[in-house]
Amino acid sequence: MKKTSTRLADGRELIYYDLSDGTVRDAVDRRPLERTVTTSEIRRDPLLGDSVAVASHRQGRTYHPPADECPLCPSQGDRLSEIPDSSYDVVVFENRFPSLAGDSGRCEVVCFTPDHTASFADLGEEQARLVLDAWTDRTSELSHLPSVEQVFCFENRGPEIGVTLGHPHGQIYAYPFTTPRTALMLRQVAAHKEATGGENLFDAVLERELAGERVVLEGEHWAAFVPYAAHWPYEVHLYPKRRVPDLLGLDEAARTEFPEVYLELLRRFDRIFGEGEPPTPYIAAWHQAPFGALEEFDGITRDDFALHLELFTIRRTSGKLKFLAGSESGMNVFINDVPPERAAERLREVASS
Repeated sequence: MKKTSTRLADGRELIYYDLSDGTVRDAVDRRPLERTVTTSEIRRDPLLGDSVAVASHRQGRTYHPPADECPLCPSQGDRLSEIPDSSYDVVVFENRFPSLAGDSGRCEVVCFTPDHTASFADLGEEQARLVLDAWTDRTSELSHLPSVEQVFCFENRGPEIGVTLGHPHGQIYAYPFTTPRTALMLRQVAAHKEATGGENLFDAVLERELAGERVVLEGEHWAAFVPYAAHWPYEVHLYPKRRVPDLLGLDEAARTEFPEVYLELLRRFDRIFGEGEPPTPYIAAWHQAPFGALEEFDGITRDDFALHLELFTIRRTSGKLKFLAGSESGMNVFINDVPPERAAERLREVASS
């Protein structure tokens, strides 16, 4: 992998990740852009103890542009985009309309491929590995920023999820705090460790799931399963079998196997509802240990956390979506219409090709 960092016309950083070491990236952003002005502010909710990012400048962000005006495609002739070069393998750049900025963190966009009509599932294994390497590199770089406590790599896919740019891409949020969902996990890990005299909760969950009926895919170094208490109609958790706190901890064997397992999983997701159905909308979310201090979580360290990816769709059946209504949105109590055992069975039976 070759990494080339440059600057866009408004001062934002852009990084090319190339498969070939001989690739030269010297294209200049020719757009007449003024420096980006953001109004991101973190406000803490005194009743819930969580945080909300207020970012009014995002009201003006790009919204469903036509394909020939896509800002994530390479620049071609006089059609200038966020990527100055006429081609790329993988690109990461600072979001022009970030939810988090400055002392409030940082937001980046990850373009998986220059092919506007593709999806992550269409990538070859070499390209998917390059994306993994880019996620890992950005996690490392962002973790050293003084304002960053946790790094979150994720992909929103499909208009049903709220995606406003059709080009295959993901995002990275670098938060200045430990997110509420991660904090809940850490509290459970701490309580389980104390109650069991030192057992790791993530290890116990993975062991139980691998011995059960909800396994979807299993390789030598990765395992994918539908969790016992899945929140979403079709939800799969993907774990490395050797517990590591973050993407940086993966060894070469796990990195090599990841593309094969993950691409198979995504391709199965697209076949859940049968032939002729539109692509399955999903969220793919990497959970990594925070880089900040963990004093509030008694008796645990970063190494007690387990890196894993959670993949889920809001489509519950053909033509129908799972909406977060009163119980889910008002009380955070999920009601799942699809038994996890049936979801796992369906994901096992669908062929990816």
